[in-house]
Amino acid sequence: MENNTTIKTHKYRLYPTKPQEAAMFETLRLTRTLYNAALEQRISAYKKQGKTVTGYDQQKELTALKEACPEFAGVYSHVLQEPLERLDKTYKSFFARVKRGEKAGFPRFKPAGRWNSFKFKEVWDKKKGRWLSPGRPTDDGKRINIPKIGSVKIKFHRPLEGTPKTLQIVLDVNEWYAVYTCEVAKNPLPATGSSVGVDVGTTWFAITSDGEFVENPRHLKNGLRKLRVQQRTVTRRKKGSNRRRKAVKLVAKTHQKIRRQRLDFHHKTARKMVNEHDVIAHEDLKVSNMVQSNLARSISDVGWSQFFTLLAMKAESAARRVVPVAPNYTSQRCHQCGHACRENRLSQARFKCVSCGHEANADHNAALNILDKAGARPSGVNGSGVSHAVV
Repeated sequence: MENNTTIKTHKYRLYPTKPQEAAMFETLRLTRTLYNAALEQRISAYKKQGKTVTGYDQQKELTALKEACPEFAGVYSHVLQEPLERLDKTYKSFFARVKRGEKAGFPRFKPAGRWNSFKFKEVWDKKKGRWLSPGRPTDDGKRINIPKIGSVKIKFHRPLEGTPKTLQIVLDVNEWYAVYTCEVAKNPLPATGSSVGVDVGTTWFAITSDGEFVENPRHLKNGLRKLRVQQRTVTRRKKGSNRRRKAVKLVAKTHQKIRRQRLDFHHKTARKMVNEHDVIAHEDLKVSNMVQSNLARSISDVGWSQFFTLLAMKAESAARRVVPVAPNYTSQRCHQCGHACRENRLSQARFKCVSCGHEANADHNAALNILDKAGARPSGVNGSGVSHAVV
């Protein structure tokens, strides 16, 4: 049975009072403490007794924890359960990676700088079709209710779509946000009859099989001079001092601006592609491996992983199709005759086939090969579909 809904997040700015902000920081501290204590419990139980402690076992101990440590009673019950669920999910992912033979990455203890959110896992009563206490808009949509914290001012800059599922309160540098996860009905777009292959790069952000070249805005590169000055200021400040904390916050705000610029660019580029094409093919790149090269900074700056994720989400909602294809030989194969060898790629931008003499922009040629690999149209000359040996 076809699923006619998709998951969508809505992010809204919160404006808490000073007492409310203090309560939010305290909730972050307590949930992080609980996560770290639960991780320590699992590690100790396995080392000393060879015993595995499950997330269910740890959740059963929450009642006793509240009696022993009264400060935890000031946190909403679902918010306390979520760190334990998060840890359980992290453990399962760790063992899944071990089973697949991948680099495992054992769960780590969380410092304050790496714990910036707490979550209400249920905000809507399905049976009665109404809001539960967490996240419920009040005061004509000017505030929302956050249990144990109060009625917090919010800016609903756009309507909340679909059925709300969860609410996450997120601290981004020095700004608070309410992030609603909603189940939204898909909105299929009219068919265009168009298919496109997309080759991503660092010189150009993307080159399509239609011959469109999308500029690489280089957000990180443009902000590097400012970042260098700010980071040098941090190194000159005494550790633990207020001046150092202020300098660190300035660095974080600059990174925040760069991150938001990149996200906005990805959203707009993905939306344009989804609106114009029924099928979008791109290389299935292992970006985590690629960032270990000497182009690490440039690859991190373009943010291919985030772009592909957004592209897939928007395509699913619009009933479009995104096809990741294997990147093997897409940049070395001649789209005209199918001959593939390293000598075909003369430079970053130039492609000339040593077999048939076909010349083209190297990235445009690769985009055409990506489209062919996706099966959106016949490959090779005149749609022959003949496979060619790779030299």
